[in-house]
Amino acid sequence: MTIERFLMERYQSLYWHEVDYDLSESGVSPMTIRDLLGPAADAESFLATALGYPLSEGSEEVRANIAEWYPGATASQVTMVNGGSEANFLALWALLEPGDRLAFMVPNYMQGWGLGSAFGRASDRVRLRLGDGGWQLDIDQLHDAVTKRTKAVMVCNPNNPTGHVLTGAEMDEVVEAADRVGAWIVADEIYRGAELDSDVASPTFFGRYERVIVTSGLSKAFAMPGLRVGWAVAPATMIARIWERHDYTTLTPSAVSDRLAALAMLPEVREAILARTRAIVRANYPVLESWLETHRDIFMWDRPDAGAIAYAKYDLPIKSTELAERVRTERSVLLVPGDMFGLKKGLRFGFGYDIEHTMKGLSLVDEILADVIASV
Repeated sequence: MTIERFLMERYQSLYWHEVDYDLSESGVSPMTIRDLLGPAADAESFLATALGYPLSEGSEEVRANIAEWYPGATASQVTMVNGGSEANFLALWALLEPGDRLAFMVPNYMQGWGLGSAFGRASDRVRLRLGDGGWQLDIDQLHDAVTKRTKAVMVCNPNNPTGHVLTGAEMDEVVEAADRVGAWIVADEIYRGAELDSDVASPTFFGRYERVIVTSGLSKAFAMPGLRVGWAVAPATMIARIWERHDYTTLTPSAVSDRLAALAMLPEVREAILARTRAIVRANYPVLESWLETHRDIFMWDRPDAGAIAYAKYDLPIKSTELAERVRTERSVLLVPGDMFGLKKGLRFGFGYDIEHTMKGLSLVDEILADVIASV
């Protein structure tokens, strides 16, 4: 099996810890174990956690608590893995055979794009397009891309890097296209819960169609990437297929992560965590937007619906990777270029961490932009 390089993950893993300003992060300031346990928690009880093997699919408690977040789901329809990226990997491995095609939303976290041609025959683009009405799914392209050879349609909702949440009508179109050929939907919903304008989580694909696999985890909206907790929610027969493949990768979650995830996904704790995340993105985004407004002559963007990321297209005579590399090497600021999301001239800005620090980094990006403009 050949697999193409996952450019964004390679880029971030090489440089995020070396720069002065990491604006490539797509989550919010991480919680601590103390934050999660609470000030009155019995720390000694937690410290007594035995470091043995937990259940490979996750404890009954953690799976039941995760299922609570998906209307109609049960613990038997959940399996716990190590991060949302492993959930994506195992889901596509369970679905795709040689000759199968994957209809894949672009822009996106491009893991699925590479896996579509590794496990199957190829991946076909289904674009979100930025126009006067914001980001919108190209419905015609969706239906053209989904053919009798399509085994799965993969979407990221809320979307990375744009923060767009599919409308109900757009979700219905995805279901209709998949149902027409009997394809599965793989919905990466890891940013669900980080909404900028609502206290209600974005709609899930789970329950809208019988052949759905939802992947998610605690890394983004839940601000706990260090726990490496991910999960898949799907019909029990598909969960069994994913679990069988988990036997070949990381086998089990960690005992500590299982226990903490069970706590985090209790409904009252879950909602408190998501309220924290929403407070961060709602406070920080207007500051980023004020900076983008100073560059209205070169940037085009739409306010994100969810997540701590915004994507801006630009009108400059420089490729996005070249621009990002200049920003990194000359000013020690890390951004993710558009071509690592299947786009062209654009940059993703993370705004979920210390916003004052973020703005200091953006002031250095100003200098590179000024230099590029001056050279035109």
